[in-house]
Amino acid sequence: MIIDIDHINIVVSSMDKTLEFFNLFGFEQKETAILEGDWISELTCTDNVSMEYAMLMLPNSNISIQLAKYNSPASETADINSKASTIGYRHIALKVVDLEKEYNRLKKHNIIFNSKPYQRGNKKLVYFTGPDNIIMELAEYL
Repeated sequence: MIIDIDHINIVVSSMDKTLEFFNLFGFEQKETAILEGDWISELTCTDNVSMEYAMLMLPNSNISIQLAKYNSPASETADINSKASTIGYRHIALKVVDLEKEYNRLKKHNIIFNSKPYQRGNKKLVYFTGPDNIIMELAEYL
């Protein structure tokens, strides 16, 4: 029986840059490690894996975001994930209390938003993109 979502994994090109980005939203670093050896290579079906790993969580959440930076083999980039309309996993939505306040705060940190915030029914939302084309959404339920 499945009981919950455990984590979301994101492969990144720069651990430092991505950690800095997620810190803007209040994520706390819970764990870091270098993962390598036969077990991780077999698990990922990838030869000679050596990866930097970091687990991030929001203070009141049980779901973690787990970042992986592959040092060996080097990760490949693909522009296909840069559009919200691409088939597959698309974005992480963060629930906020005051979207306009967060929007203005993040703009001061040079976050570039796709548009101005929109309201649809009882929800305000706006999309933006982080390092490695990680698509994010701020969502406020009114």
